[in-house]
Amino acid sequence: MSWNRPSAPVRELIRQCAQLTVNARPEWFEELDEAVLAASPTIASDPELAAAVSLSNRANMYFWGTANVRDPGAPVPPNTGSEPVVIARELARRGLDAFSLDAYRVGESVAWRRLMDIAFDLTSDPGELHELLDVCSRSISSFIDATLAGIAAQIEAERHELTHGTHAERRETVALLLDGAPITRRRAEGKLGYALTGPHTAAVIWSVDPDADSTRLDRTTVAFGQAAGVGRPLSVLASTATRWVWVAGPVAADTDRMVRSIRPDSDIRIAVGSTSDGVEGFRRSHFDALTTQQMMVRLRSPQQLAFYADIELVALVTADADRAAGYVKHTLGELQFAGPEMHHTVRTFIDAQCNASRAAARLYTHRNTLLRRLARADQLLPRPLAESTVNVAVALDVLRWHGQRKAG
Repeated sequence: MSWNRPSAPVRELIRQCAQLTVNARPEWFEELDEAVLAASPTIASDPELAAAVSLSNRANMYFWGTANVRDPGAPVPPNTGSEPVVIARELARRGLDAFSLDAYRVGESVAWRRLMDIAFDLTSDPGELHELLDVCSRSISSFIDATLAGIAAQIEAERHELTHGTHAERRETVALLLDGAPITRRRAEGKLGYALTGPHTAAVIWSVDPDADSTRLDRTTVAFGQAAGVGRPLSVLASTATRWVWVAGPVAADTDRMVRSIRPDSDIRIAVGSTSDGVEGFRRSHFDALTTQQMMVRLRSPQQLAFYADIELVALVTADADRAAGYVKHTLGELQFAGPEMHHTVRTFIDAQCNASRAAARLYTHRNTLLRRLARADQLLPRPLAESTVNVAVALDVLRWHGQRKAG
């Protein structure tokens, strides 16, 4: 494509446009992300991939803007930074191809509309506007074309790497097992180095940072196996920032003890499935772990580790966010804002089957102190605790998953 250098006045206008792009407002990025994700349900339904696309959107806008601040109107080279590489890697590991990148065209249209608004705010001269919009249109289009071509090439390179070696073989075997494909147990065990008889507990271990150091995830996977008492577990590289894990046997559902034992970094999350037997149990536990992960992501839970047994009912209650909020408000009333200590007291009392002496012992507090707190809880609740223990317990769990809230 021939590229004529714009006139000096238009170069200055381009520089001003680019400066505003570099310092883009948060709502611009929100509009961009929303349009891109709406155009690709495949990307939108995958929290990790959606986060990577969001980072890539910001990186591309910043890259184009800074290039035009330095040299307004000059051709912008493709963005070959870490964000496009992460996108390519994530798409390849999910078996997706470059056609998934068509959503970026929607993002290009959103960015172009925003730039036109900026241009009309900067000048009303017809000649300058025509030249400014013509140069910027060609610049953005060629930049996106070149960047997407680079991502497509990287996808092919990542796919080639994935299809060679033990990681690829393990992932392919696990995929066959999860799909219920006709692969014999003995053959699958030989490829995985993992016995498929007896009980299995699956986990999904991932980082909320798409650029996470993979060695930290691997260390967490090993620590999870040790905490479960099985040594080294079966681990499959699901994506750059996600590991699918299985251990042979049950895992004690003691969240606090497990977190202390594993000591995961702050960005790492662990979702643990149910425990089930045989090949079918291998599958079921994995899908339960995925359900747990999806709920943690959907609710933006601050918890680092969760068990399927803890979230099964909460997942049903919170499927509709508005109804969940209404349920909590209707069930807890003012107790919703009473603070974590009061919530922990009430939850412990219910867990102790409403036995005050047993609950006080668990809380390391005097029975009379506990009874005073429970009396205060009854004042805050719309209905007496004795009449609504199950609903109160579920509502408190919903609050715990959302994180402690403050009165508005």
